[in-house]
Amino acid sequence: MLKINNLHKSYAIGDSSLHVLKGINLDIEDGEMVAIMGSSGSGKSTLLNIIGMLDEADSGDYILDGLPIKNLTEKKAAVYRNKFLGFIFQSFNLINYKNALENVALPLYYQGFKRKERQEKAMFYLEKVGLTDWAHHLPKELSGGQNQRVAIARALAANPKLLLADEPTGALDTTISYEIMEFLQQLNDEGKTLLIVTHEEDIANMCKRIVRLRDGVIMEDTFV
Repeated sequence: MLKINNLHKSYAIGDSSLHVLKGINLDIEDGEMVAIMGSSGSGKSTLLNIIGMLDEADSGDYILDGLPIKNLTEKKAAVYRNKFLGFIFQSFNLINYKNALENVALPLYYQGFKRKERQEKAMFYLEKVGLTDWAHHLPKELSGGQNQRVAIARALAANPKLLLADEPTGALDTTISYEIMEFLQQLNDEGKTLLIVTHEEDIANMCKRIVRLRDGVIMEDTFV
């Protein structure tokens, strides 16, 4: 599914350079549920951005579903992101003036589905996350947990190969966090591949594998 070999990334800071990722090697197979852990400055956000094709490594190989990800134009990166990846964010990133159904249907618009099919698929995924009755509510009319479920439905709508979740429970209380993680576990049990960035130990332990980063290096890679 995902293969990373000897990945390096640096950023220029004034006249100097900050070496953020220092030779990352990581393989994730189909159907895995992997947590990426690390303190601030460990490189986990940079790694997630590279995997999400929002940034590019300086050197090394990144292969996704057999396809080398390198030297992409922004247009090509957008096409690949829409084809391969689903994103779940801490802040939900929903469009405030669109209701739940419209938010979930948005990726399908970019994939060229007609309006009726977009709505049918969006409603299917809202039903999957238990929000059929809230389809026509705006984000401000929903709770934090409900908004995160809308975001998950949106991520699933395009049927991605890989779900990337960046602190998906960071804005939620403990009870709702566990409900969201249990739902993500259910998706994984159904065959979805998930990569979850978190700083919360209890959330990481709900995954099947934990990769710990420190100072741009993988320090530990263990199965739970």
